[in-house]
Amino acid sequence: MYFQFGVALALAIIGIGFMAVNFGLQKLLAPNNPYERKLTPYECGEPPTGKAWINFNVRFYLIALIFVVFEVEVAFLTPVAVVYMDWIRRGHRLYTLAEILIFLGILMVGLIYVWVKHDLEWLKKVAD
Repeated sequence: MYFQFGVALALAIIGIGFMAVNFGLQKLLAPNNPYERKLTPYECGEPPTGKAWINFNVRFYLIALIFVVFEVEVAFLTPVAVVYMDWIRRGHRLYTLAEILIFLGILMVGLIYVWVKHDLEWLKKVAD
């Protein structure tokens, strides 16, 4: 039984070995000439201004998390959409449709929750 994992183990060993050889070659062959300007952060060709450790407004994180949630939705629904017709031919029409609708329903509940809490508004009104 363990013999079936031999191919995966061999490929993992080959992959790790390949990475180790390339890292070793890079250390041996690459020039190492650090100086102050080379070690400064790169900001699109412009000289860096201010400190790198600044606090971002929490709105950026909320919008980014909501974006990730809906991108994951697309990533999960794309394979289902690809095989949907095959599932219908097998007689799983209602099961497949129910599965898709439940998944979208859960996401819609999340969207409505975020909408009701006004987390989609970029500028929130402050209560006086």
